[in-house]
Amino acid sequence: MNGSASARALGALALAAGCLSTCTRPRELPPCDESPALPVAPKDPAAAVIVAAGDIAECPGGRQEETAALVEQIGPDAVFTLGDTTYPNGELDEFLDCYHPSWGKFRSITRAVVGNHEYHALRAGPFFAYFCGGAGASFEGRASFDIGAWHVVMLNSNCGGDLDVPSSVPDDFGGCGPDSPQARWLKEDLAAHPSRCTLAMWHHARFTSGEHGSADSMRDSWRILQDAGVDVVLAGHAHLYERFAPMNADGQIDVVRGMRGFVVGTGGKVPLHAVDEVHNGSEVRNIDTLGVLRLELRSEGYTWRFVPVSGGSFTDEGEAPCHD
Repeated sequence: MNGSASARALGALALAAGCLSTCTRPRELPPCDESPALPVAPKDPAAAVIVAAGDIAECPGGRQEETAALVEQIGPDAVFTLGDTTYPNGELDEFLDCYHPSWGKFRSITRAVVGNHEYHALRAGPFFAYFCGGAGASFEGRASFDIGAWHVVMLNSNCGGDLDVPSSVPDDFGGCGPDSPQARWLKEDLAAHPSRCTLAMWHHARFTSGEHGSADSMRDSWRILQDAGVDVVLAGHAHLYERFAPMNADGQIDVVRGMRGFVVGTGGKVPLHAVDEVHNGSEVRNIDTLGVLRLELRSEGYTWRFVPVSGGSFTDEGEAPCHD
């Protein structure tokens, strides 16, 4: 770990704990990189392979080793974790003792969005310290990078609706409203990266049939992304797999300018959630199979395939073009 990255990681933990020089020295963190850029180019830039899942590690009882084995078999160019990386409290011991021996093998190519369970630790400090630049700026949780022909944006969706998130959390990073710092950053970033194909990811699904319900707090972000022609949105939080038709910000199917959403809360945390009420636009749902989503990001479109853990039979696959 270089000096600045080490200082950033330790500083994030110290600040989150509310101490600087008077607190107990934190456990040593593995080396990490401050940059959100991926460290190596895709093996095939015209068909970059990513694996995505959220709601991953819990010790004891989680099945993160099984989903990590899938990642290893697929051998992706990048791994996208969709929040609630560790349970129950996002503490440093959970990252080092539970997540790191399984999904931590892919940490250098992982880009991680922050979930509500990470905020059980003050300001999600251990999460930001563990992932360094792979989680965006500390305490903000937003970043962007390119992979192959695609542009990717990461957002913080902890803007309300979760009773287990302190009410101060949205103030910590500025919230998700149309005039928030995150919204202004998003508009500027999308204008600066006019890629034909763009993917966005965050934790709380804008649309889901799961028992947690849809995150209306992400409506404004969805509208900004849709207006910019973004193609795919990945989320977790609901512990199930669900694929949506292209949707507009108000929850209506829009096959011309809408964005296709995938909810992949199947990374290892059990049990999975029941379906509450099937949401408009929901095309596929599964509530009994852990696994990961494999995406192949091509220059003019993408393919998807849900890969189940050993013994699982459910899968879902297809392909679609990017917006013109």
